[in-house]
Amino acid sequence: MRKVWAVTGAGVGLCLCFVALLVVGTYSAAAGLMGGKNGGGPVALAKGAVPALYQPLVQKWGNLCPAINPALLAAQLYQESGWNPKAQSPAAAQGIAQFIPGTWATHGVDGDGDGDRDVWDPADAIPSAASYDCELAGYVKKAPGDQTDNMLAAYNAGAYAVIKYGGVPPYRETQNYVKIIRTLEKSFARPVGRVQPSQQAAGAIYYAQQKLGTPYLWGGEGRPEEGGRFDCSGLTQAAYDTVGIKLPRVANDQYNAGPHPSRDELLPGDLVFFSDDPANSRAIRHVGLYVGGGYMINAPYTGAVIRFDKIDTPDYFGATRVTKDGAEALPDHGRNSP
Repeated sequence: MRKVWAVTGAGVGLCLCFVALLVVGTYSAAAGLMGGKNGGGPVALAKGAVPALYQPLVQKWGNLCPAINPALLAAQLYQESGWNPKAQSPAAAQGIAQFIPGTWATHGVDGDGDGDRDVWDPADAIPSAASYDCELAGYVKKAPGDQTDNMLAAYNAGAYAVIKYGGVPPYRETQNYVKIIRTLEKSFARPVGRVQPSQQAAGAIYYAQQKLGTPYLWGGEGRPEEGGRFDCSGLTQAAYDTVGIKLPRVANDQYNAGPHPSRDELLPGDLVFFSDDPANSRAIRHVGLYVGGGYMINAPYTGAVIRFDKIDTPDYFGATRVTKDGAEALPDHGRNSP
């Protein structure tokens, strides 16, 4: 739900003309953003992508060995549990890193030095996840191919399979796991250089424009039985669905659907997010679709309609440039409000 920070557009017809100029003008400048590429060097975490409580652990232990980095470790933890330290799977995987009891008994470490190894304590589980990754990297270090890909493949299929096949084995599940984690890694890393413009943004904006003036509905996904109404993340999900990108349902998971451009690098089609906690993407409570010139289309709150609002408000959190691969890599943890 959106707080009432924003200023509503004067009229739908006038705003449509206004936003058309914004979009054209902003895309005209996009060519200047195409040249930058991420460079090498240490990997920093994107703003708020890792909850503040766990960020020091991820930053420290994500540098334990060359095969991992903080963003990669964050991607694994997010994929496993969505940062839920009490997560438990039907297969008895436990805690924020989802260790099964047998693996924990062998590979769990006392990360905080308090004399015990507690799978439910992130101060032990996060260091254990990093330590286990590095052990696996050591087992497959002589296998051809990318060291990190091989480590992830060993995590999924076992080190023997990686050694046997001379790299990532030809198992669909394993290849998909490697792709998912490497894609999510880009979402958790702070970009170095310019983020590439989206190819699907214009279609998403076009869809959202058609919904201007539609009343807000909490939990709404635009279904006929809902009168075609939306909440904030329902609107962004539907807009990107029209261009073949399947976003998760809730705003805080949509934040991880791609890399994160800075405020001065925003382009039309970027998702923009709002939160009362600037250090935790899991606390995001509102999302809109950026259209240029400091404005977004959004479904703000009960009693309002889908409209244009300014994004520069005290609760602005950050932005995501949606990619198809990024969206496909996301689990839909679906715990927080839309």
